[in-house]
Amino acid sequence: MSETSAFFERLTVAGQDPRFSKVCGSVRFDIRDDGNVEQWRLDIDHGRMRVTRSDAPATTVIQVSAQVAEAMARGEVNGLAAITRGEIMVDGDLALALRIGRLFPREAGRLQREDPDSGT
Repeated sequence: MSETSAFFERLTVAGQDPRFSKVCGSVRFDIRDDGNVEQWRLDIDHGRMRVTRSDAPATTVIQVSAQVAEAMARGEVNGLAAITRGEIMVDGDLALALRIGRLFPREAGRLQREDPDSGT
């Protein structure tokens, strides 16, 4: 199983995220890999999350390469930075796209360096 698939599986299992209690919308991820497109749709309804494989229209559509999606799922790439570099294209509600960045893991090493109490 790819890191990206595992990421969406974790969202499916969690089913709820209190950080999104005031959020309603849908995000479709169009993940490109050698001419193929894998599509995942995340529906958020006041923190309840439902993940499906669907090409249905969504509030926000995120187009990303499989390589960048994998790196994000591992916590190696920041979504906002990838958007500014043109590695991710967002169509629709940019605020929603930025907000879902909270769902992705953060690289452990980076968190330690940024923690002022860590002594590093």
